[in-house]
Amino acid sequence: MSSAPHEPTLPPLTLARVAQRLDARGAIYATDADGDLVGRWDSHPFWFMTIGRAKEYLQVRGRWSKQVPPSEFGNVLLGANRWSETMVWPKIYVRLEAEKVAVYTEHTVDYQHGVTDEQLDLHLTGGIGSALRFFAELDERYPDAVPTQAPSAPAPPPAVVDYQDPARPSLD
Repeated sequence: MSSAPHEPTLPPLTLARVAQRLDARGAIYATDADGDLVGRWDSHPFWFMTIGRAKEYLQVRGRWSKQVPPSEFGNVLLGANRWSETMVWPKIYVRLEAEKVAVYTEHTVDYQHGVTDEQLDLHLTGGIGSALRFFAELDERYPDAVPTQAPSAPAPPPAVVDYQDPARPSLD
């Protein structure tokens, strides 16, 4: 027995709505050449993008702001696997870029039937906050890791954003 097609009753997912939720947090971000939103939290770049045929998936992608030599690839990969064995998100992947180990996180959810502002807030907090926890583990394990020249993210404003949000924007 199949059910009738589901008509969305929630507002549709759009990057404009994601931007509104980031604005409500006082986030510092810009739009990149692909039209995605990009900002920095604790010096790590994050992208906010809609993907899929109908742009129905929201993806929060983070990148560790440091890199280690290729000799550490296996160790970083094992750390990502350990994290993934016990944590629901984010998805973590490790790859070589310009002869250095790069680490990315992703938290992607399908909102084909629409999404509330509260769900967007939860997605942003979970995607950024969980990535920052993993990046903090990497920072602890590799205190001498080399900062990377990440893709452009907006420069911080002169004022300090001061509130206790686990996905707080940073000024560096």
